[in-house]
Amino acid sequence: MIKKLMFIWISLLFTTAASQAQTTLHYINQNVAYAQTLMRENGIPASVILAVAIHESAAGTSKIARNLNNHFGVKGKNYSTKIKSAYKGYDSVQDSYDHFVGFIQRKSSYNHLFAKYDEDDYMGWVKGIQRGGYAQSTLWPSKVIALIKKYELFKYDHTPQQLAKPAPLSKSIQYLNTVLPLHKIK
Repeated sequence: MIKKLMFIWISLLFTTAASQAQTTLHYINQNVAYAQTLMRENGIPASVILAVAIHESAAGTSKIARNLNNHFGVKGKNYSTKIKSAYKGYDSVQDSYDHFVGFIQRKSSYNHLFAKYDEDDYMGWVKGIQRGGYAQSTLWPSKVIALIKKYELFKYDHTPQQLAKPAPLSKSIQYLNTVLPLHKIK
């Protein structure tokens, strides 16, 4: 009985992990082209833009991402009739991305980042954004950097003239998909 319960629990854990990874990969595939466009126009690495959005919006599944198109946790006014929130509402996901990049460009505490770091230095950018006041948590940079490494988002920083291909499923996720059926988590 205990072995059966442990097997069920471990199966659910793997199913949840595989489902979250697929959601994140889907999010990356949907937004990588625009993140790369912003990188080419503004110099902020696409990996940083994507990882911050993934972290702040739970890969687009958070309530404010779904209802307000807010993918960066920006506070401000919204006119939503769906939810009451202290977070800013946007007309589109791209508007949220544009606002994030514009915020980094306009705020004086981030000005030095553009001269100090190039598009290949995602660690410097993430740590600089945190030091500039974007996130109060001392764990924020390590979480965002971990997302960049886990999903190999840094590879999108090396393609200024053409878009990189979307991230394929890792072999472990592919294996889990064949062994465990995925169930939608609501």
